[in-house]
Amino acid sequence: MKAKLQEIASRFALAAPIASIDSLGEGFINDTFIVRTEGDAPDYILQRKNKNIFPDVPAMMENIRKVTDHIRRGVVAAGGDPMREVMTVVPTHEGVLYHVDADGEYWAVSVFISDTIAYNKADSEELARKGGEGIGKFQAQLADFTEPLAETIKGFHNIRHRFVQWDEAIARDAAGRCKELAEEIGWIESRREEMLAFWSKVEDGTIPTRVTHNDTKINNILFDKQGEVLCAIDLDTVMASTSLNDFGDAIRSYTNTGDEDDRDLSRVGMSLGMFAAYTDGYLSQRAKQLAQSEIDYLAFSARYITYEQVLRFLMDYIDGDTYYKIKYPEHNLVRTHAQYKLLQSMEEQYDAMCGIVREAVAKYC
Repeated sequence: MKAKLQEIASRFALAAPIASIDSLGEGFINDTFIVRTEGDAPDYILQRKNKNIFPDVPAMMENIRKVTDHIRRGVVAAGGDPMREVMTVVPTHEGVLYHVDADGEYWAVSVFISDTIAYNKADSEELARKGGEGIGKFQAQLADFTEPLAETIKGFHNIRHRFVQWDEAIARDAAGRCKELAEEIGWIESRREEMLAFWSKVEDGTIPTRVTHNDTKINNILFDKQGEVLCAIDLDTVMASTSLNDFGDAIRSYTNTGDEDDRDLSRVGMSLGMFAAYTDGYLSQRAKQLAQSEIDYLAFSARYITYEQVLRFLMDYIDGDTYYKIKYPEHNLVRTHAQYKLLQSMEEQYDAMCGIVREAVAKYC
């Protein structure tokens, strides 16, 4: 394997000979390696891109190139450091953004940004605020981006598309589980109209379409040693959608007081303090750029994304657990119940969430 990785890495325009290659991270979607080079040259990140998740890797890499080029121009114009404040994609010696190996697998390389801090979880309100600032900064850097972007994952966060999948799953009842899930199916159906009404505002342009990251976990933001935001990373899911998706998905992950698959539902809920912190950080970067329709639905987006996740976990359970990896037979049902408890907590605190948004907008506008 080492020899194969060496051969693949050598296809890219690295600044110095390779000294070593080692595995990096857990690799839930992509296989990731760090390439150490000789001398004072930068090190690099080598990734095998998952073509099952991303069926059009060339289009995905072109999205990343467009977005990072745009951010880089802004960083340079502001007198910043483009090697640290934006991802740098490294082409092959032929100038292509990816390499296809003998097995048909796609590989890509970017510059490793050294002397940085990354967090796996936001465990304080201050860190939640910094996470909001990081995603807000990323979106702000792309507020004037006008180039077309490919849809690398079909129907991502599109609830109309999800309902088509849902209705098909209910109709086929592949695992014979629907008869035991009347209550859970009712959770989905009772909110269908409300969720479609929101999405129709995205479809008709009332809520504008912008560049979105679409994977806003805090470990996709790099910080410098002083704890300040450097840049967003892991841009495989960058697409055009509503900026509310990034906000809502972050709130779903940052504010949950329990685990995504918590069996003890008494531990699960939305922390209003974490919501306020993330919202403050996000709007410190974005308040002046957002349309009124985006501000109006900012708090709702957390309910929307969490609802979508309830639907997806339950749909996979109905389908016989074909999408998400499970550790035991009821795992997706446990996830469904935990995410639904989080959704209920958001619904119960919704008025307070909207008030926090209004106060932050007033603070930064």
